[in-house]
Amino acid sequence: MYYLKVIEDKIRVPPNLFGSNIEDAVLNILREKFERRIFKELGLILVIDNPEILTEGIVIPGDSGAYYRISFEALTFTPQVNEVFEGEVKEIVEFGAFASIGPLQGLLHVSQISRDKFFYDKKAKSLISREEKKSIKKGDHILLKVSTVSLKATTAETKIGLTMRPDGLGKIEWLEEKEKRAKKLEEKRTEKEAKPEKKEAGKKEEKK
Repeated sequence: MYYLKVIEDKIRVPPNLFGSNIEDAVLNILREKFERRIFKELGLILVIDNPEILTEGIVIPGDSGAYYRISFEALTFTPQVNEVFEGEVKEIVEFGAFASIGPLQGLLHVSQISRDKFFYDKKAKSLISREEKKSIKKGDHILLKVSTVSLKATTAETKIGLTMRPDGLGKIEWLEEKEKRAKKLEEKRTEKEAKPEKKEAGKKEEKK
């Protein structure tokens, strides 16, 4: 989920930036310090904006820089367990698929694709189901749910588990096909229910 948070922090402005616009200098320092980094209490910080300098610059003896207390806005992303995303398959491996959820990626293990068993097809570079004749390949769009989250300091270390086993989730094409089948069944059921009414109306006409 995306959040817009207001954060306070203390930063050091080095002396080589004293001649520049202080707001621009502060914004650049904040972006270098926070953007694209993961903090356990904040999540992945995507964008820093609207910094506000709260205090005068403080100089510490022996340090040529100046310290400021800053308030700023941060657009963050923190995946939550049971949160549903429409993601894109980024990579297929023997044990599953890596798929995007917002700006991060998670692992969809082969056991979590469906109740049917999926296997890795090395030649086609895809995951296939022999019984239902379904497949997942790079670039496919899928509807999935977050099952586990372990945020670390970097995106490479962060581990996110994904699943498509619950009803209503899966490859977009599968869901569309299922909806079409359900619609056809509903139409057939409606037609069957309407036929007795037509027969009954025909009998009444004969009696007249």
